Amino acid sequence: MIYHLRIEVRLKRGYSDPEGETTARLLRELGYKVKQVSVSKFYTILLEASSKGEAIEKGEEICKRLLANPTKDDYIIIVEEEK
Repeated sequence: MIYHLRIEVRLKRGYSDPEGETTARLLRELGYKVKQVSVSKFYTILLEASSKGEAIEKGEEICKRLLANPTKDDYIIIVEEEK
């Protein structure tokens, strides 16, 4: 079965986000009343697995092995069966 994984990787609270800070500053300079900007990365993965549970396990493994640095990053995995 094919599963659609949507994974968001973002910085943990307390880590500086220079790209977000720069974007917020530039938006303020353009006249927008921006309080804060945070930058995240989204990954869309089509994955073959025998069950939704296995797809979640594989998504966790992918995050831990490649997509996220556990020291500074949090991640969210959303899994749906491909239709």
